[in-house]
Amino acid sequence: MIDVAISHIAAQLNQSLRRNLQVGEDLVVVSNIVEQDGTLAQHVANKLVVSLVNIERDTLPHRGTPHSGTSLGRMGQSPEPLYLNLLLMFAANFAGSNYVEALKFISATVAFFQGRPVLDHQSSPDLDPRIERLVLEIENLALSDLSNLWSILSGKYLPSVLYRVRMVAVDSSQISGQVSRVGAPRIATGA
Repeated sequence: MIDVAISHIAAQLNQSLRRNLQVGEDLVVVSNIVEQDGTLAQHVANKLVVSLVNIERDTLPHRGTPHSGTSLGRMGQSPEPLYLNLLLMFAANFAGSNYVEALKFISATVAFFQGRPVLDHQSSPDLDPRIERLVLEIENLALSDLSNLWSILSGKYLPSVLYRVRMVAVDSSQISGQVSRVGAPRIATGA
């Protein structure tokens, strides 16, 4: 589900950037910036790189329906869906004299999500049916936190913006038990 959500966000942003910048090639890639061996990933040069930075459990209360109907007056009981927040880094990887392009890509990214902070089935018909909606909000980081984050990611800062993506639900849809349905009380009258 996480891969589907991030891929959808990247595809929507890529479509917007291609249209606005009038370019035929893909401009957004979902990737690490640096490979496991410490070298720069090959396919991220002159691209906007979308990387998953963290996954958090959303602690806001959600109203779910953990029961589904089964035959014989019983209901299937399944665990509540797990709601996650994803922290996504959008980093413009443009070197040398292309630095201004990096700033243009970051500006376009912020403008896109400012205009479309919610991706749902109405605004984004090709959103996976298992996802109700994705809500994107800019996440502010103190300079020290930003420095720590870039140390973890690669050690070299790139123009970037961090977004929190809310409401990614992971629902196993597995029935873990059965419970009897509760109906209206029956009152027996004696004769």
